[in-house]
Amino acid sequence: MNTQDLFLTWDEIDTAAAQLAAPMRAYLVQIATTLRPATIRNADQALRCFAQFLIQQHPEITRLADVRRPHVEDYKPWLAARTGQRDRPVTVNTRAHRLGNLRTFFIRIHDWGWPEAPPTVPILFGDLPRQEKPLPKALDDADAAKFLRAAQSLKRPSGRVVCEVLIRTGLRVGEFTRLRRDAVRQIGAGHWLHVPVGKLLDDRYIPLHPQLVELIADYRDRYVDPTHPLLLPRENGTPMDRHSVTRCLNNAATAAGIGHVHPHQMRHTLATQAINRGMSLEAIAALLGHHSMDMTLRYAKIANRTVADEYFAVTEKVEALYAIDPTAALPSSAAGPEMARLHREMHQRMLGNGFCTRPPALDCTFESVCETCTFFQTSIAFRPTLQAQHDHAADHDQTGRQELFSRLLDDLDKSAS
Repeated sequence: MNTQDLFLTWDEIDTAAAQLAAPMRAYLVQIATTLRPATIRNADQALRCFAQFLIQQHPEITRLADVRRPHVEDYKPWLAARTGQRDRPVTVNTRAHRLGNLRTFFIRIHDWGWPEAPPTVPILFGDLPRQEKPLPKALDDADAAKFLRAAQSLKRPSGRVVCEVLIRTGLRVGEFTRLRRDAVRQIGAGHWLHVPVGKLLDDRYIPLHPQLVELIADYRDRYVDPTHPLLLPRENGTPMDRHSVTRCLNNAATAAGIGHVHPHQMRHTLATQAINRGMSLEAIAALLGHHSMDMTLRYAKIANRTVADEYFAVTEKVEALYAIDPTAALPSSAAGPEMARLHREMHQRMLGNGFCTRPPALDCTFESVCETCTFFQTSIAFRPTLQAQHDHAADHDQTGRQELFSRLLDDLDKSAS
């Protein structure tokens, strides 16, 4: 059996099983009125793939209404055995998309009451394999710097423009190739890039670095007809496409010695750089044009540097806890208990109704929490206690607590005068 992931055409399917083809083609016509072209293409492939399976493996099924659960169970391993590009197995994500589109098809025609629909939906949600969700592959800071330096040395000016605009704006490649000639707008003192309606059916404005504004203006002055409808076509005036953009990026990547890159990697790189330097997730979502924070969390992952900073900040405190040995600094003689008592008293913190014996190596986020709370109130009747806490802090070199109680005592004295 030929397992190459190629499909019969609709004319071939119609010739072999007209009653299979007719409702599938009618379904594609219906969803084309509400869904995007790429979604229709995916549904088209999924339906033709299933029709081909039925024609080859179950020629007795000539009507869609005769499809039953066993046919779907046969289809799943048949689909998994197919090969795609370069004779590689069809990916898990591709199988999930094919089965998902097929399930949606059966659900919809069943809900629409089409007579061609099987009595029950033969494909279940559990038939869809769990999709792989690898973390976004961003360039690290060192590789991003190499890439940008190499891009700035490319012979073709369009190559430099492609690389710099994508890595500095995080645009999707389709958004980049559709930028209109008036996309750069000055709003107030800064320049913004108007991104046209794209993947998520909306447009947005993103800020432009002055260096990028100058680069775009220079490229247009030198190589682009002022009347050209696109902002950044090739030098010869023809529009950029996904393949030409990818070639530009890989020319720079090869020169930088960092291997193959893809356009979306520039988007991942910008998002990762931004989050590692303190930009909020909400701001990153607006920059990238995301509708939900889940998308931002996928694209703008927190890379190793941020995780490491927070990890080591915590582990210093944890290691201090592990290092505590109550008997290590104490002599083994009978004076041990007395030495332990003196050691504790040396570092204890005096509270209003007792002492905190937390080791000095471990800081406490709740230290003096009551006295610094906006709801804390005291009066002159508590002055002796506050003075004792102040003096205790001073004797033990607890400068933060000493300053706190100094302020409280001063406030009391002012209110009493």
